[in-house]
Amino acid sequence: MLFNSLIFLCAFLPTTYLGFWILRSKTSRYIWLTFTGYVFYGSWNYKFCSLMAFSTLVAYVAGRSLLRWQLPWQRRLCLIVPITVDLALLGFFKYTGFALETSQSLARLLGFDVTLPIPQIVLPVGISFYTFHTITYIVDSYRGVVTPTRHFFELSCYVSLFAQLVAGPIVRFRQIESDLEAIERADRRAGLNIGWSFFAIGLIKKVLIADTIASVIDPALANYHSLSSAGTWLCVLGYTYQLYFDFSGYSDMAVGLGHMFGLRLPQNFNSPYKAVDISDFWRRWHISLSTVLRDYLYIPLGGGRGSALFVYRNLMITMLLGGLWHGANWTFVVWGAYHGALLIMYRLLGPGWDAMPAVFKRLATFFLVVVGWVFFRATDFSMAATLLHRMFVPSAGTLPVGAPLLLGMLILAALIAHFAPNTFEIDHSWSPAYVVAWSLLFAICLFAIYGNGASPFLYFQF
Repeated sequence: MLFNSLIFLCAFLPTTYLGFWILRSKTSRYIWLTFTGYVFYGSWNYKFCSLMAFSTLVAYVAGRSLLRWQLPWQRRLCLIVPITVDLALLGFFKYTGFALETSQSLARLLGFDVTLPIPQIVLPVGISFYTFHTITYIVDSYRGVVTPTRHFFELSCYVSLFAQLVAGPIVRFRQIESDLEAIERADRRAGLNIGWSFFAIGLIKKVLIADTIASVIDPALANYHSLSSAGTWLCVLGYTYQLYFDFSGYSDMAVGLGHMFGLRLPQNFNSPYKAVDISDFWRRWHISLSTVLRDYLYIPLGGGRGSALFVYRNLMITMLLGGLWHGANWTFVVWGAYHGALLIMYRLLGPGWDAMPAVFKRLATFFLVVVGWVFFRATDFSMAATLLHRMFVPSAGTLPVGAPLLLGMLILAALIAHFAPNTFEIDHSWSPAYVVAWSLLFAICLFAIYGNGASPFLYFQF
């Protein structure tokens, strides 16, 4: 089930919304959000519901144990064991095939004729996100940042909350703990206008901008060998904006859904293509992931303390693992390494870079990000090398079919991404003109969904 599907918009969401507000007690609302979250998740593959339930149970037992046991060795055990279990599950489903294929390739490179059985393991949708939810809950409970909940269904509705279940934002328990604790006192009218506003804007981003761009660049990139230099740049820029509007659109919809149920989810994008340096970009792009990597990996590794080489090591490890988190493919690792190298270079050359004119810094940062997206989009290094070659070496070839439409969408996307306020910066008051404008665009989205069907969000694959 997708946010941009008719079954979600016309059946699941109205039923879930009405059921939630009919129920009055804290426990009944926890149970209702848990139940609807599992229905939402089970629409992809009901068998994986048991996996999410097991991860939730592990986190709950760990939290209750941390409440009970106070000796240092006992608390470390309550930290290490459940996190090991979570990471083992994530590693098995997401990285087993990748690890075996890499081992096989390495063995053959060394001259050994090895053929390993590569199992075809189905990746549970959203496993990377809900695993991060349970891990951050366990770590924060261990650190004393949050008090572990004694209510199982409070934790389960947090983990399985359909608004952020399969593609984020990565919401830490402490970020919505107060809202969960007061859920029985939530005011339906307080979050209704802003909730529907966020949701409508997110749907428009996804259906009218991201999907329109995708309709042109996806067929073209499927035959990337035939693209000219101009065609390649159009496709790479197209993907740059498609990814942003697709994922920020999903995040806006998630925030809007949260408001509808009295839960304030955190901002995940803050106009990232307005960034003036690569560090600024990572403060603005996929904020929930970048802050989790910072707080639970980079800082524990030592962060910015110590010698320069020590700091560079921490940055590179963080970005390499951040790249690998996105997918079991070496192209993601290289993308992470690329951004790690850029962050290191910025630390080295920061004073000189900061003295540059703001326009130059924005354009240069955007250019560097665009180049990096090549590795993120490419299915393998051959595709990445071909695209980069055609981008920087004049090459004959074709333009994408629908190039005029793509060019028009790129201009629109660029104006919004580089110059317009983001969703958290605009006024969500429902004036008559606002209602008419967004209602019209929302209706167009519904017609587009009815005619073309619902397309998955790009981050579902991670």
